[in-house]
Amino acid sequence: MRILAIVLCLAATAAGFGLFIYGISRIVTVVRTGRSVHGRRRDQPGKRWGHMIKETLLHSRMLQWSHIGIAHWFVFIAFGALLFSLATAYGQIFDPAFALPIIGHWIVYEWLSESIAWLSLLAIVFLIIYRQVNLRRGRSSRFYGSNLGQAYYIEATVLSVVICVLLLRALEFQLLGEETTRWHFPLTNFLLPAGISYDSVADAIIVVAMIKILISMLMLAIFGLNITMGVGWHRFLAWFNIWFKRESDGKPALGPLQPIMVNSEPLNFAELEDIDEDTPLGVGKVEDFTWKGLLDFTTCTECGRCQSQCPAWNTQKPLSPKLLITDLRDHAHAKAPYLLAAEEARGSLATATMQEAERPLVGPIQVTDGLAGVIDPDVLWSCTSCGACVQQCPVDIEHVDHIMDMRRYQVMIESEFPSELSGLFKGLEKKGNPWNMSQRKRLEWTKELDFEVPVIGVDVEDLTEVEYLFWVGCAGAYEDRAKKTTQAVAELLHTAGVSFAVLGNGETCTGDPARRAGNEFVFQQLALENAETLKHAKAHKVVVTCAHCLNTLKNEYPQVGVDLEVVHHTQLLNRLVREGKLTPVAPPAGAVGGRTITYHDPCYLGRHNQIYDPPRDLLGSLPGTTFAEMPRNKERSFCCGAGGARMWMEEKIGTRINLNRTDEAIETLNAGLQQVDGSAAIATGCPFCRVMLSDGLTARQSEGQAPESVEVLDVAQLLLESVHRGAGADEQS
Repeated sequence: MRILAIVLCLAATAAGFGLFIYGISRIVTVVRTGRSVHGRRRDQPGKRWGHMIKETLLHSRMLQWSHIGIAHWFVFIAFGALLFSLATAYGQIFDPAFALPIIGHWIVYEWLSESIAWLSLLAIVFLIIYRQVNLRRGRSSRFYGSNLGQAYYIEATVLSVVICVLLLRALEFQLLGEETTRWHFPLTNFLLPAGISYDSVADAIIVVAMIKILISMLMLAIFGLNITMGVGWHRFLAWFNIWFKRESDGKPALGPLQPIMVNSEPLNFAELEDIDEDTPLGVGKVEDFTWKGLLDFTTCTECGRCQSQCPAWNTQKPLSPKLLITDLRDHAHAKAPYLLAAEEARGSLATATMQEAERPLVGPIQVTDGLAGVIDPDVLWSCTSCGACVQQCPVDIEHVDHIMDMRRYQVMIESEFPSELSGLFKGLEKKGNPWNMSQRKRLEWTKELDFEVPVIGVDVEDLTEVEYLFWVGCAGAYEDRAKKTTQAVAELLHTAGVSFAVLGNGETCTGDPARRAGNEFVFQQLALENAETLKHAKAHKVVVTCAHCLNTLKNEYPQVGVDLEVVHHTQLLNRLVREGKLTPVAPPAGAVGGRTITYHDPCYLGRHNQIYDPPRDLLGSLPGTTFAEMPRNKERSFCCGAGGARMWMEEKIGTRINLNRTDEAIETLNAGLQQVDGSAAIATGCPFCRVMLSDGLTARQSEGQAPESVEVLDVAQLLLESVHRGAGADEQS
């Protein structure tokens, strides 16, 4: 038995490690087919090491789902810690009484190893049960579409190895007999009956140790032969993917989009005519992705956290961030032999490889003639760029960047995009706003105010004469509901004595809708125009009411040479309230005016810029109101459906995202209504969100599914209403 075990284990070890190393070399070769990556992926290594350790060893991202994260942590720790037991098993096939050198039968090690083994056993059983229960939800399950066979194999492997460890410990207790005590085997001494002969125990140890080694080596071999097995490979690749994440400060890849890269440098649009005509603008083929993108695809563990949070998937649209990534992964690895082969040798490649090479990256997946696309256009254009997928991903995959890069190619090279976007692009190019309205109407919102709003170049020479540039934004200037927010903010700043000025007709769209729609040409046109205006106006401190303007001015305009100190109006107004420059007042006792309020987190304010507390603090400062938090809030807030240029596209598939979110808000308000007059409000801090939620509320009120007293308001409007009560009381006194 011993000789057979030794021969089998050594042969399995050679094969397992050989195939595993072969798999690593194939992955590295495929990843290296990607283009060079933009940004400082190797800057501040100390911070990168720190965040990698935090996210891996401490499971900081996994613990966003606490019970799942805790269970996974025990399995993760067992995977590393029980390597010691694997080393022990190799010794035991030669000598059943073998113990690790130095450590030996150190009681601390033995207690730890048994505790970890039992906890990991309980954890993997819990995860197995959780997966099966979750799968009953069908399409709503985050595991829907995942490779379940691979997942079951990994779960069975972990379960089998842990059982082997516990059995080996129980057998060791029997083998040592009077040479040890139960205290050295605190959690395994009771697993086997006493009285088993020494030889039988020794043979059993050899057999169980052999089984443990064979299971472990089989796993390595399977990994090596299946390099697209993300559920297995992520335990090795996640370390690298996290270390090379976009931001060295540990933030997820949200906020700014990365510029288009040409020859490892950001594309200079002034030199566009000088670049080679074959240079891809965006991603049109899988090899146009960067090496980090290909590493992203290979690292995906198919956990489906991204899918569970995606607003498109949750409203029956075809976009699943998980399935998009795994489709790209499978295509990249299937096409790799073609990309790596010399041109003259490609004719001898397998037919399947040649067909994979000819597949369009973006194209209909249901075709009667020709080759199906890898990513269906409906998948690509369903994305709202809300960032929920990136926020949730435990291995730091950069989904939004990859989607936007594919959109860029489709718009700028293929001219293939939803027809509704033609009007958007035309309005941005010709009139400087997505509503295609006259530039001369940008100041019409000021006509209803009882004070003058200073305009740069007319009332003040530049921004050195005032504290803030008030960036109004297109919605704030043209959209009727958003104009009320603009007026409210202007009046509050005026009341607080904060000096500000606006650009008036000199302001144009920041370019956010164009960039998220993939039209980098138009974005650059608008951004460069605004950059010149901002520099000439000597802009430094800017206050904005639009979350999209905030993100673009703060995070993306540095790419065109403009660095600004940008604050959201809820941040500034909250500070003014804390400083006593604005005083909210409660409604008189028994008077109509109190409200139950719930707050919707705009994606580009929250997930993209981590501004969660100021709007809530501001709402909490309003006397006479009751705040009710929606179940999906802050990092897990559900999108309104307007981002990613979806504001200007029809939702033709599934149910409407804004209705999904509106229903949640209505349910929250109905549960929290406590005011005498029964009034309620859905508060937000972004004009896009306000439009979408207002439309959703109007639809539900027309159907009789929402009280007529509910309305959608910006946080600034609610504050102004409360401040006005104080002003009215002062006048009466």
